[in-house]
Amino acid sequence: MTPPTVHATAVVVGEAGVLIRGASGSGKTSLAFALVDAARRSGLYAAFVADDRVALEAVHGRLIARCPEPLSGLAERRGRGIERVEHVPAAVIRLVADLVDAGAVARLPEATETEVEIDGVRLPRQAIPARQTVVSLPLLAAALAEMNKI
Repeated sequence: MTPPTVHATAVVVGEAGVLIRGASGSGKTSLAFALVDAARRSGLYAAFVADDRVALEAVHGRLIARCPEPLSGLAERRGRGIERVEHVPAAVIRLVADLVDAGAVARLPEATETEVEIDGVRLPRQAIPARQTVVSLPLLAAALAEMNKI
């Protein structure tokens, strides 16, 4: 059985899979490119898992992200078109980044806003301002750093 797909982008930084969700045009792929580039500049391994469509499956209490075969190794960079990208076949998602309108990002988020459940798996969640990579990237980096302290 093929797992269902969601409209999202997934990358891996070190060993942590990051699922980036948001409306079409919200900057998912731009943020993914920026995150991968920043991680590599910091000496961390980083690669795409999937862009635009992500197959998600809960396996033994973990959420696994995979790329549907026709899209494997491809990402759409706005203004450039479809590009080949370094990719891995799967990653364990450890953080969900939700791109939302800037006004919807709480200054001091409630505990209920910092977690999300997908297919029965509870994961840390970070709300990120859509279409604002300069602001979004440091928020996402901080969430990853905090997660690694656990």
